[in-house]
Amino acid sequence: MTDQQNLLAEQRRALILDEVRRRGGVRVNELTRRLRVSDMTVRRDLDALARQGVLEKVHGGAVPVAAARTHEPGFEAKSGLEPRAKEDIARAAAAMIAPGTAIALAGGTTAFALARRLTEPEALPDLTVVTNSVRVADVLYHAHRSRSGAASTRPGGAAVVLTGGVRTPSDTLVGPVADSAIRSLHFDVLFIGVHGISVEAGLSTPNLAESETNRHFVRSARRVVVIADHTKWGTVGLSSFARLTEVDTLVTDAGLPAAARAEIEERLPGALVVADRSGNDGGEGP
Repeated sequence: MTDQQNLLAEQRRALILDEVRRRGGVRVNELTRRLRVSDMTVRRDLDALARQGVLEKVHGGAVPVAAARTHEPGFEAKSGLEPRAKEDIARAAAAMIAPGTAIALAGGTTAFALARRLTEPEALPDLTVVTNSVRVADVLYHAHRSRSGAASTRPGGAAVVLTGGVRTPSDTLVGPVADSAIRSLHFDVLFIGVHGISVEAGLSTPNLAESETNRHFVRSARRVVVIADHTKWGTVGLSSFARLTEVDTLVTDAGLPAAARAEIEERLPGALVVADRSGNDGGEGP
């Protein structure tokens, strides 16, 4: 790298850090437009600043160090982040579900994308879906009502069990009521989104109550499938709820860097599934 390139990178990172401190957080897509550089360049800059300890990466952007581990965007804000990646991941995850099984969908926008996939005409019948997501329950319930009112030879759609509990900013139900409901159930497969995933911290979230509820989900499932786009890798929330070794399958998108893929394959051989736009998803399912 030339001295001029070094200078440009330092100037760019100084501007990014100033924006983070002034506004309390920035999004990657905002920085690409303002700085007129690629998404990859911005992410490299954020990685470099995070290594310096002056900011912390969160899903879709960065926040000051003091706020990173407790920062929890609302459902609508998260819905606008990486929409294509979430659709790719949802398609790959749906292909792993067998007819007549009991699955759990933990809260989050990627789980919501998977739920919408399960409402499509070609979706598998006779599923039992346990969820603590108000959004997931709502989309499955309305799809079932719509089908039941029309002439169809398709067997019954998903039976939905909503756990109950206290509602979080991401429209997820958590707390003692949700925990009690989940402890009494057993699932074939859990599909769970995360705020962050890393080798050291495992699966994490900024919400302490959600972390506890997620622990119960993991304990009640025969298989744990993490559905997380590439921006979640390397992000760490306030509370960890599962070790990386507790993950049976990680479904992510093609934006995951090669170094991260190699690290995951080393830690979880054969567990990585990379979904792409073509539908030719690499890796092995559960």
